[in-house]
Amino acid sequence: MRTILIANAIVCAIGLGSCSDSSGPTEPVPRQVGVVVAKSEPLAQGGALTGEVRARIQTDLSFRVSGKIVERLVEVGQSVKAGQLLARIDPEEQKADLDVAAANLQSAQAQQTQAQLAFDRQQSLFRTQVTTRAALDQAQEALLTAQASAKSAQALLETAQDTLSYTELKADADGVITARNAEVGQVAQAAQVVFTLAHDGDRDAVFEVVESAFLRPIEGDGTVTLLSDPSQKITARVREISPTIDSSTGTIKVKVALSSDAPIPLGAPVVGRFNYVAQEVIQLPWSAMTSKDGKPAVWIVDPASSAVSVRAVNVAGYETGSFIVKSGVSAGEAVVADGTKFLRPGEIVSYVKEASK
Repeated sequence: MRTILIANAIVCAIGLGSCSDSSGPTEPVPRQVGVVVAKSEPLAQGGALTGEVRARIQTDLSFRVSGKIVERLVEVGQSVKAGQLLARIDPEEQKADLDVAAANLQSAQAQQTQAQLAFDRQQSLFRTQVTTRAALDQAQEALLTAQASAKSAQALLETAQDTLSYTELKADADGVITARNAEVGQVAQAAQVVFTLAHDGDRDAVFEVVESAFLRPIEGDGTVTLLSDPSQKITARVREISPTIDSSTGTIKVKVALSSDAPIPLGAPVVGRFNYVAQEVIQLPWSAMTSKDGKPAVWIVDPASSAVSVRAVNVAGYETGSFIVKSGVSAGEAVVADGTKFLRPGEIVSYVKEASK
């Protein structure tokens, strides 16, 4: 019985082999891919930027003379008025210079008085023909010299008075002290920054952004919201874009003007949102991107032959889940979006159109 079963199995195997040989080679099944039809559509995307609120005008305050700081009258965050005294340096040296200048002025004035009397006397004697013209001219020259010396001494006195006033550091406008860089007992050099004053009035939201963020024109005004209170939205307008890139951060500084009645404190973190001017673009999903010679490319399906070919494209920008094609693809072309792996140029595919992107 066992021998009969084995014989039957061999016959069946031979029969199956003969049937397979007689059928001949089968046609390869085309690879199944998903495609999207490229479509030109307006794109007005924007973005959210994080920055902080700063005063429109901010000045660094410093002494105009060197000296030891003996008094500091304000703290960081304190509001000050124009002309308010902020700090003082030791004025002893400047007072001594003022005393010297005052003494020099008195001496010069005394010499001017003596020269004036001598000139008047020579002038009277000359009218009575008692003295010579040369003596009168000499007296006049001495008077002019004394007058010039007196003017010079007066100028030096005023300079000394100004120098003495420079020992007091005063606010140049109403505002808030935002930084302090010196303490009592420290020797401050002339022009060394002691305080930073944020002036009252208009304020800006300042953002540090990558250069490409503002290469395209902005459409209309944007909005700025507080991180602590997103419900408060403030209309904002781009006021200034720095023409240079910060070498330390690789970013550019963008200043956005806030409305003057916006109740936003200095230094508050904010989020700015802006929209670019709408442009007609072709947007494709990330899955459609491949590479050709190290450059971005996509697979294009020929609708007549269903053959695929790879084509290099120029990418204008990258979005979440998609990328923007600048050139290389025309509207209406079928682009492979699913199944790009293992494709070969000229390969025949079977495709199913997906929703247009």
